[in-house]
Amino acid sequence: MKIFIASDHAGFKLKQSIVKKNKDFVDLTKKFTDSDDYPLITENLCKKINKNSKGILICGSGIGVSIAANKFKNIRAALCFTQKQAELSRKDEDSNILCLSGWFLTTEKALKIIKKWLSCKFSSEPRHLRRLNQIKNFEKWR
Repeated sequence: MKIFIASDHAGFKLKQSIVKKNKDFVDLTKKFTDSDDYPLITENLCKKINKNSKGILICGSGIGVSIAANKFKNIRAALCFTQKQAELSRKDEDSNILCLSGWFLTTEKALKIIKKWLSCKFSSEPRHLRRLNQIKNFEKWR
């Protein structure tokens, strides 16, 4: 499974420290300028996500990349600040993009959240499948 990672300028330092610890991630933002726009970085990563890949997006608050990522079809992006949130986002919502805050997370905490997120699988329980199908139906409104 490929794991893509990208950030804007506000998340760049955290992204760099994460990539140093996990060389297997595909880094989509190796350089930055103060004018990097998180919607464009998000779009670039989201277009690469399929059933054989996942993504990690980082901006200052984590909110901007989360909102932008969830505009794309078949993307279920989850902004997580705890390992439990990361676990639930995978088991219950089958998230395929993890969004993190470059301002509010330390490298240590972010790495723990990522490890938990990557180790969990979707439960496939009928109630979760039903809910994901309900969310899929929202796409007709776009």
